[in-house]
Amino acid sequence: MIRQHRTQQAIALFVSDIVAIALAFSLAYWLRFTAQYPVPVIETRAEDVPTFAVYARSVLLPALVVLPLGLASAGLYRVRRVYARIETYIHLAAALSFGTLAVAAIVSLVVRPEQLVPVAVAGGVETVRVTTWTLSRWFLLFFYLGTTVLMLTGRVAIQKTLDRARRSGRNLKQILIAGDGPLAQVVIDRMRMHEEFGFRMAGMLTSSGTGESYRGVDIAGSLADAKQLVRERSIDQIYVALPLSAHEEILQLLRDVSHEVVDIKVVPDLLQYITLGAGVEDLDGVPIVNLSRIPMEGLPAFTKRAIDILAAGSALLLFAPLFPLIAAAVKLTSKGPVLFRQERMGLDGRSFNLLKFRSMVMDAEVATGPVWASEQDSRCTPIGAALRKLSLDELPQFWNIIRGDMSLVGPRPERPFFVDEFREQIPHYMHRHRVRAGLTGWAQVHGWRGNTSLNKRIEYDLYYIENWSLALDIKILWMTVTNGMVHEHAY
Repeated sequence: MIRQHRTQQAIALFVSDIVAIALAFSLAYWLRFTAQYPVPVIETRAEDVPTFAVYARSVLLPALVVLPLGLASAGLYRVRRVYARIETYIHLAAALSFGTLAVAAIVSLVVRPEQLVPVAVAGGVETVRVTTWTLSRWFLLFFYLGTTVLMLTGRVAIQKTLDRARRSGRNLKQILIAGDGPLAQVVIDRMRMHEEFGFRMAGMLTSSGTGESYRGVDIAGSLADAKQLVRERSIDQIYVALPLSAHEEILQLLRDVSHEVVDIKVVPDLLQYITLGAGVEDLDGVPIVNLSRIPMEGLPAFTKRAIDILAAGSALLLFAPLFPLIAAAVKLTSKGPVLFRQERMGLDGRSFNLLKFRSMVMDAEVATGPVWASEQDSRCTPIGAALRKLSLDELPQFWNIIRGDMSLVGPRPERPFFVDEFREQIPHYMHRHRVRAGLTGWAQVHGWRGNTSLNKRIEYDLYYIENWSLALDIKILWMTVTNGMVHEHAY
């Protein structure tokens, strides 16, 4: 039944995309050749304007073949319940960019765009002549934008429909979890957070068949009962969340269910070792697992840096009118410099001077030494609390980004004093310094900022480093703009 639902969803996506292509084509043709806006009608004889039928034959038909094939090759018709949706939408836009260029190349190089135009001659005799035309660049732009927007709209609508159906108890997957330890609890926590994935947990399996329930998930039996439970309860997936020490039990479980129609998902018990994203390397034919690989290397890292420079430069220009106003407010309400420089630790453990608009009185830590800021902090200047609440004190850090000290997105930099303390207390803390520190980050947009749980902050920072992509950066920036700049822990 699950595979039937997957097929139906793939068909729904395909049909939605075909409709989007056809509608976008019609809209683009109307905007370019019929409407007076947003661009003028082409300045030529009316009979030489390519007709809708000719344009459809020359452009729409290739598009209906090339664009779906491009999306399929990019895996965008592969139905999955668990995936990063914003990243998928970004991949869709990228695939459509290449697909649209391919359609333009085919029309220009392969198709011969021409049409027969009636011509009136003397004596009332009517004949025809052949006229050719080239693909309109304005049309191509309208077609790409329209296709992207309509496809995204269709896919979001389909996904929202599926989410509502799953939350109401339809189209669910029956899940068995082999294990009841920390790994199993992590799986259950994530599934509870995302009801839209449509997972119904049928229970946990343990070696003895006994144990305590966790968040409403009971012990369904022993590992030896897996085969029987798969048949009796129509289990769709088994999540193997057992420790490495139980490798013999894992192998036996896999043998027991190898002849059953069930998907097996293994949750690796390497979390204590895999501190960054693991990758497989080749040593003259010998596969080597690299437990400390980061995806932020090579061309992706260069692209991220280029985006940082462009975006930070644009932000400095955008917020330039605020700088003198904030500077005046800081200067008039307290003694001391406008800018505050503080040593922080960044990429590869190197220190740099982080810039901020000064929000505290001078020598605020002379008596106490380095301490965390707190709510209603008495050290704040009259204007400082407001600047910190609105994150306006962070604006000078766009210059840190241009200098290369920081990035737009990454783990927030910490002072060396606290780094020396945390590196001994928190496992894998120093792995935060494998990438540039960020103006905002995955932990910050989820509320782990200021004087909050360090363990949680590190957990989110490591997740970001392990799963980094440009699409994830865009998602974090969007979350920062929509709900991350003003926060209850911003003080």
